[in-house]
Amino acid sequence: MSPRNTDALTALTEDLNEKMDALRCWFRQCKSVAVAFSGGVDSSLVLKVAVDELGSPSVLAVMAVSPSLPTRDRNEALRVAAEMGVTVEMIETQETQDPRYQANPANRCYYCKEHVYGDVATLAAQRQIALVVDGMNREDTLDVRPGRAAAMKQGVRSPLFELGFSKQEVRAAARLLGLSNWDKPAAACLASRVAYGLPVSDGLLSRIERAEDFLHGMGFLESRVRHHGDVARIEVPLSEHHRVTEMGGAVAAGIRRFGWQYVTLDLEGLQHGSMNRVLGQKTL
Repeated sequence: MSPRNTDALTALTEDLNEKMDALRCWFRQCKSVAVAFSGGVDSSLVLKVAVDELGSPSVLAVMAVSPSLPTRDRNEALRVAAEMGVTVEMIETQETQDPRYQANPANRCYYCKEHVYGDVATLAAQRQIALVVDGMNREDTLDVRPGRAAAMKQGVRSPLFELGFSKQEVRAAARLLGLSNWDKPAAACLASRVAYGLPVSDGLLSRIERAEDFLHGMGFLESRVRHHGDVARIEVPLSEHHRVTEMGGAVAAGIRRFGWQYVTLDLEGLQHGSMNRVLGQKTL
C-alpha cells in the first residue's frame, strides 16, 4: 500500500472512531429509546449501539409489519436482532389500507411513514419511552424521501444523520461491531416496485413478492420486479444479465405465471430507487 493510501485509510479510521464515540455519547444522554428497526444495516447499527450503551431493558426494538414488507426481509431482521440478544416487537401497520397510499402518488412514502412512525410513537408512549429513533444516514437525503417529513412530524430522531455518518461509514462500523448484515444490500418496501400512479393493493404486493422469490430461487439473490401494468421489468446486476438471457424462456414463463403479460430486462441493471426518475426533483 502506498503512503498516500495508508494516510487516507488512517484518516478514515480516525474519523470513524470519532463518530462512533460521538454515537455512543449520543445514546448515553438518553434514558430510553424506541428503535424503528427494519433489519437493514443502518437501523441494525443504531439498535446495536443503543443496546450496548443503555442495556436491553431501556431499548425497545419495533418492526412495522404489513403486506409491503417481504417475508424474507422480516425473517432476516429477526435473525439479526436475535444475534444481538434483542427481542423485536412487531406491530401490524395499516398503511396499505389507506386510500391515499393505495393511489400511489409521488409522496406515497409519506402516507406509509405517517402510519409507521405514528404507530411506533404510540407504542413508545404506552411503554413510557419518550424518544423514537431511526437509521437514516446522511446519504439518504440524496434520494426522494417523502417519509422524512412524517418522521419529523412525529419527532423521530436520526442519530446517524445528525452525526454525519455516510453509508460507507455505517457499513464499516457495523462490521467492526460484528453485525452479520454489515454488507446487506439496500432494500425497500414492495410498493417501491410499482410505477407511480398505478394503484397499490395487497394482492399486487403479494404478486411482486412471489415473483422476486421465484427469481431468488433461480439464484438471482439481488433482483427487483418492477410493475408497469401488463409489463414486469426485471432488474438484476449487470453481471447477472448473461444468466437471465441464458434462462430467458424459463424466467419469462415464471414471471408471467404471476399475472404479467410481458417480461422485460432493464439494460441498465439493478438501480435502487429507479422508479423515482420520473419525479424530476427531490421531494421531502
